[in-house]
Amino acid sequence: MIDTTEVRATGWIQPVVTAPILDVVIPVYNEETDLGPCVRRLHAHLRANVPYPFRITIADNASVDGTLAVARSLAADLAGVEVLHLEAKGRGRALRAAWSASPAPVLVYMDVDLSTDLAALLPLVAPLISGHSDLAIGTRLAHTSRVVRGAKREVISRGYNLLLRGTLAVRFSDAQCGFKAIRADVAAQLLPLVRDTGWFFDTELLVLAQRAGLRIHEVPVDWVDDPDSRVDVLATALADLRGIGRLGRALFTGALPLRQLREQFGRAPLAAPPARVPVGLPRQLGRFALVGVASTVAYLLLYVATRGVLGAQPANLLSLLVTAVANTAANRRLTFGITGRRRAGRHHLQGLVVFGLGLALTSGSLALLHAVVAAPTRTVELTVLVAANLAATVLRFVLLRYAMHHQRGG
Repeated sequence: MIDTTEVRATGWIQPVVTAPILDVVIPVYNEETDLGPCVRRLHAHLRANVPYPFRITIADNASVDGTLAVARSLAADLAGVEVLHLEAKGRGRALRAAWSASPAPVLVYMDVDLSTDLAALLPLVAPLISGHSDLAIGTRLAHTSRVVRGAKREVISRGYNLLLRGTLAVRFSDAQCGFKAIRADVAAQLLPLVRDTGWFFDTELLVLAQRAGLRIHEVPVDWVDDPDSRVDVLATALADLRGIGRLGRALFTGALPLRQLREQFGRAPLAAPPARVPVGLPRQLGRFALVGVASTVAYLLLYVATRGVLGAQPANLLSLLVTAVANTAANRRLTFGITGRRRAGRHHLQGLVVFGLGLALTSGSLALLHAVVAAPTRTVELTVLVAANLAATVLRFVLLRYAMHHQRGG
């Protein structure tokens, strides 16, 4: 809310700010070294480049070092900096608490390391302030984004977003970029439905927003990986898989009041697109081959990226699961011409059955290789896996084609 008072000497109406328009929330845990320089840099950028009243909220997630003291010192030195202390860890928990208590109509989330170039902040919030969009996210996967990070994180990030597209049918491109904004009225309706308190929090929020018909604006960003990141990749990946399963069940059973939210925000469903004409066998084979090549490349990249951390068999399981889900989604739409949600769950279940057969083939091949050769080279491992995947690919085409064509008329 902005009040105005008349300035008699000039006749101008001088705005007097009584509340922030933006609240930039920074969740932190044990960041005593980086917190001060990063917040001062953010504060200077907001004062120089953002023409809206703002507040910076440092949400301390039960830090056990000097982070809280640094945060309170910043609040004493810089106008518009607030501190929120939580007794329990969890990025989602911190965002829920800070956003729920904020007086600002536009709520922002940003990682403390400021990996995202701050030049994208104004394009992020402007569509929300104007009323054009309901949420906004930074994306590192747009063609115009410029990203500096290692191959392992690149593969994991793209694999995760492919998994979301295959399992939850998301349309946004980058779920986990630490650079997001939401209108406060939208947050008030969605936050009570979000159960996760950790790293899956914003993915769950975005999926619910999409299913409720809300408009999500994407902003290409320049992003530089923080080499000192404390994120436990394996633990986060497992938690995300559990979150996907839980959210998928809730959506499938209709346990979430998404229709009511859609009606409340005035987002009537669009007319369904016309049914696509079934594709003939020769073109199916060609499209299936292209999808198969892309899936195999993604599988090998993901396997190489995770092999050193997880070991051969776990890396094979994770890589095959991620690419199998994405493969089913791509073949369903591109190869067999099936769109919409009708029987999507059944198709993915059948895809997972084929995944089980492919896992048996690849895991068996790996086990046989290691039984015959004591210490096979990575090249030999990949050669065996490619051969096993080719056999699994032929099996996948036969079974998926039968299942999806059989169900067209049923």
